[in-house]
Amino acid sequence: MSRTAGPIPAFPHCRHEKAADPGIRLVLAARFLRGFADGFVSILLARYLSSLGFSPLEIGTVVTAMLIGSAGLTLGVGLGAGHRQLRQLLLASAALMAATGVSFALVTAFWLVLTAGIAGTLNPTSGDVSVFLPTELAYLAERTPATGRPRIYGSYNLAGTVGAALGALASALPGPVSQVLHIQLQAAERGGFLIYALIAVAVGSLYRSLPPGQRLPPRRRQALRESRRTVVKLAALFSLDSAGGGFVIQSLLVLWLHLRFGTGPATLGVVFFLSSALAAASLLIAGPLAQRIGLIKTMVFTHLPADIMLTLAAFAPSAWIAVALLLGRAACSSMDVPARQSFVMAVVPPDDRTAAASITNVPRALATSATPILAGALLSVSHAGWPLLIGGAMKIVYDLSLWTLYRNHPEQTGGHR
Repeated sequence: MSRTAGPIPAFPHCRHEKAADPGIRLVLAARFLRGFADGFVSILLARYLSSLGFSPLEIGTVVTAMLIGSAGLTLGVGLGAGHRQLRQLLLASAALMAATGVSFALVTAFWLVLTAGIAGTLNPTSGDVSVFLPTELAYLAERTPATGRPRIYGSYNLAGTVGAALGALASALPGPVSQVLHIQLQAAERGGFLIYALIAVAVGSLYRSLPPGQRLPPRRRQALRESRRTVVKLAALFSLDSAGGGFVIQSLLVLWLHLRFGTGPATLGVVFFLSSALAAASLLIAGPLAQRIGLIKTMVFTHLPADIMLTLAAFAPSAWIAVALLLGRAACSSMDVPARQSFVMAVVPPDDRTAAASITNVPRALATSATPILAGALLSVSHAGWPLLIGGAMKIVYDLSLWTLYRNHPEQTGGHR
């Protein structure tokens, strides 16, 4: 048993897996801490950059740069790390995360912030678009039978979502801190990035407790030789969904609510805490639902209603109607994630899993990175809900396409691998 196992929180769907492999608990605990850090800075980021005098277009550009940088790092890890130790890769990622937090706390010029966004790990979304993802997914897949993956991935995403909810709630703290310490709000917000760096140190300490000899699953000389067509098709579909999601990532929803309705920091923190909490609650049933009705049905039947509510929020006449629709969306929009991850792991051979996780996530990250700048441009000329309308429509097309192509796929119940 790892020396850190005692204080690590338990998540409901992984009791048997934890008993067999304590390393899974360490990965889940790290995911929780990273989720907290991401939830904290995704709310803080737009406010802080606005206080520096950045325009909505410049903020959208920085967000795009962050997502492009994350995509490049994720691709490098997924395709080039087949013979490296998992522990070394994750420790290096945690070190980069700490350096990112320090950089954002120190620099204020637009081009320096842009450079730090490209090279770092800062995540402007409420989900996980990061260099950590393909490594952790492959780690969990190797230690979980196919039928149990929806549950363990549900626990993995639940850990991140609970952390993100608490991080979103904590994002309102710079205001009270600035009043108590009699410092400028901008200085208190800058200190939030140092908290991000400290969390990275804690994440690194968890990764340090992983067995030092643990390695990523080995790759064949020619990656994805048998499953390339399937992975490319899935990557294209997931990219369509993510491009739509890029219009409405959390930082931009914060900006839209502030510009459109004048919503303040304290209210925004509570709203996105509730959003993350609802997403976390939905993950409690995502795994059992996938085992009962199948992976594809779980993905489409939960995602489509969420996208309809997102589209309707664009027409909301008041802040509270918009918030209600966004919270309704949050209650079901994340339930497809464990099913999607399980489906990818099921349709490729075991030694292709790291590459498949990377290749299906990197185009998603790139697609997500392409659209925030467009959303920022739209918000610069109008505070109407055009980003929500466009993003929702694109995601609805994805849902219908996924259902048409894969509703009868033999691996949709979780696969045999």
